[in-house]
Amino acid sequence: MNLRDLRYLVALAEHRHFGRAAEASFVSQPTLSTQIRKLEEELGVALFERAPRNIMLTPVGREIVERARKVLADIDQMADIARRSQDPEAGTVRLGMFPTLGPYLLPHVLPRLRQRFPRLELLLVEDKTDALLQRLGEGRLDAAVLALPLADEQLHAEPLFDEPFVLATPAGHRLAERTALAIDDLDEERLLLLEEGHCLREQALDVCRLAGAGERDFRATSLETLRQMVAAGVGSTLLPVLSVQPPVPASPDLRLVRFSGTPPFRRVAMVWRRSSAIEGLLKAIAGEIRALPAHLLHPPD
Repeated sequence: MNLRDLRYLVALAEHRHFGRAAEASFVSQPTLSTQIRKLEEELGVALFERAPRNIMLTPVGREIVERARKVLADIDQMADIARRSQDPEAGTVRLGMFPTLGPYLLPHVLPRLRQRFPRLELLLVEDKTDALLQRLGEGRLDAAVLALPLADEQLHAEPLFDEPFVLATPAGHRLAERTALAIDDLDEERLLLLEEGHCLREQALDVCRLAGAGERDFRATSLETLRQMVAAGVGSTLLPVLSVQPPVPASPDLRLVRFSGTPPFRRVAMVWRRSSAIEGLLKAIAGEIRALPAHLLHPPD
């Protein structure tokens, strides 16, 4: 057993296809197939179920792949430690973000990060929170920008900022011309929300429960779908304030109404494993993200 074979194993587990796994591993399909078979013979167990059009991990295969990922992550981290001993701000950082934040935060922070860390390669991964947490636990991410709370004592959470919500309504809605809202003004409203799995859905549901609001039957797959549905007059929704700041274009058919007093908000943090060997660098990156201009966290006029 060697590291090369473990990389082939993990590639096949991720792609569930010998051809795609071989392509991702830069080897021929027969080479990858042969090494996987040799690994199974060495371990004395079947790692995969091979059907004509389907490759599935066996129960023992799932356990071994999980161990292999951790071994490979430790090896990669050893290489990073060696590189950073000579240049602490060089190397690669794999950073995850959830899809209702990443597209709206990154335009404001990437230029600052490039300027502050010119020798750092930042690899960005966008996915839902549960998938990012799994990647983080397996060592496939170094850190992730997520919404709190998180219940995992193995992770350190570095608070970044609180992002308020605004109410997005169609033009002509009963609340569209209000200058500010109280939470109670949403009583008996039925809001458009995202589908299951998005943390923004859970955050919006918390506001709905507090306000006495409900949910419409339609569930969107993305924040942009929600925005278009509101502009088309289907209903109202809650939008995080970064998603309505330039360079996102304003829609003439959509009205944004802020909340008075302390608005509903989500708390955003950068999260990494407590055992991380690059904690100092991650804290420096978090500091640059935390320095987001204050006006971006206020509803536009």
